[in-house]
Amino acid sequence: MSSNTDPILPTQAPVTLSDPDACEWDQHCDVLVVGLGAAGASTAISACENGANVLVLDRFGNGGATAKSGGIVYAGGGTPPQQRAGIEDSPQNMFNYLKLEVDDAVSDETLQQFCNDSPGLISWLESMGARFDSQAPFPKTSYPRNGVFLYYSGNEALAESAAVATPAPRGHRTADDGLSGPRLFAVLEQRVRQLEIPVLKQCAVHRLIQDETGRVIGVEYVMLPATSRAAQQHAKLIKKADKVHEALPGWADKLRLKARALEREHGIIQRARARHGVVLCTGGFVFNTGMVREHAPKFANNMRLGSTGCDGSGIRLGRSVGAELGRMDKASAWRFINPPQALIKGVAVNAAGQRFCVESAYGARIGVRMCETAEGQAWLILDKATRSQAWKQIFRDGLWFFQSIPALFLILLAKRAPDLATLERKAGIPAGNLQATVARYNQGASGEQPDAFNKLPEAMQPLSQPPFSALNISANNPLFPLPTITLGGLRVNEKTGAVRNTQGQDIAGLYAAGRSAIGVASNNYVSGLSIADCLWSGRRTGRTLAALATGRS
Repeated sequence: MSSNTDPILPTQAPVTLSDPDACEWDQHCDVLVVGLGAAGASTAISACENGANVLVLDRFGNGGATAKSGGIVYAGGGTPPQQRAGIEDSPQNMFNYLKLEVDDAVSDETLQQFCNDSPGLISWLESMGARFDSQAPFPKTSYPRNGVFLYYSGNEALAESAAVATPAPRGHRTADDGLSGPRLFAVLEQRVRQLEIPVLKQCAVHRLIQDETGRVIGVEYVMLPATSRAAQQHAKLIKKADKVHEALPGWADKLRLKARALEREHGIIQRARARHGVVLCTGGFVFNTGMVREHAPKFANNMRLGSTGCDGSGIRLGRSVGAELGRMDKASAWRFINPPQALIKGVAVNAAGQRFCVESAYGARIGVRMCETAEGQAWLILDKATRSQAWKQIFRDGLWFFQSIPALFLILLAKRAPDLATLERKAGIPAGNLQATVARYNQGASGEQPDAFNKLPEAMQPLSQPPFSALNISANNPLFPLPTITLGGLRVNEKTGAVRNTQGQDIAGLYAAGRSAIGVASNNYVSGLSIADCLWSGRRTGRTLAALATGRS
């Protein structure tokens, strides 16, 4: 639902045409792509390179969540950067690890194909001008510093993972300074331009069009004329909203509301016909608070991460024609406590003083466990030694500002006490619980008994030196927000990308890729897996539709 006080794009029931040829169409194409982020660009490029006539409709023209991201691509199996660095990896080794993370989000056959195709995915990006590199050492961190372009971006080194797959760094970052997302999307966008694929921006698709058989044959959209004052104002509002969102989300929403008003007041309704397929590539739904509260309520109060277009419009369009949704309760919430590296030696506990995860895990695993099992409330317990180590690393290890500043606030504003009993009282933890938890942890850290969470010895040290600190790593800490993205979406045919209905049948003419659809990243998220899935699923769908358009299928 949407109203005049809601910036969410409303979607409408589909139109059914008895005689499509008698309808007045504003655009015609073989393949119509809705949304131009990593998934949309990959779909368009793949379809065009394989012979299809492609049209892209994009609401904002800002590259979606990909252009705002760190731009990590999760890839392995022997990618060119891995080979140059002397890293031994194989598609089967990659599969063995990812199976732990992906579980049953996709079939084993699909996951194996994703891994088999992974080296070629990086080669494809390099062929378009993306530069990847590698340089030892390969750190485990939330995001690598400048000069580090290949790193461990998941849980590869955890004991449970290393038991089934040889750890290998698979987080690929473009060889540029700063966040890689803008550069990665620029490479994709440049290729779209080189192929002369028409991209109509500031076009908000709000309705699907079907023929009498139920086949999706096009879309209806609201367009702001490219040279109009309304279009210029709209672009400025969205650019500013995306820029200030993380610091001032309330103000950003007011800017989005103004942009939505421009669409409503000045938009021109048009229709585009697709001879072979409409592809929904509009991202997830984290910016649609109503959908998050309905499907993933444990994540509803977290910081929304992504782009303004991640409002579930593609998912809602699919649902309007009977599509089946899946894994809508799945989200990724990123509670990175590394760097500084010393923080992983602490003990993460819930409000009852009990551990709920292994502290050296990838940040999304920590964040999701915190939301799902600890109601978003957690403390990280340090002693004098671990606090001192972490403090020095903040200033010594060349951290990004988004890593160092939160760590500084966490440590400076932590509750401190000369003993654990006093710390329990200050943190509101039931008496004795934290003391018992730390005692058990120290036994594992000293080698007296195995750690209950199988934490590796090098990630542990006894917490015994007072004073003790309790760092507030809860989801509602305003100085340490919990970024969240959604992972569920439209269920698709895993061989073609065709959207499926609630009876498990393909909906003729309708496809989806990226975070609008269920994919490899729709269970447990690790850095780079979503973008890799967007690229891979987009290429899959583009090839499928090009084969239809050229008569090869």
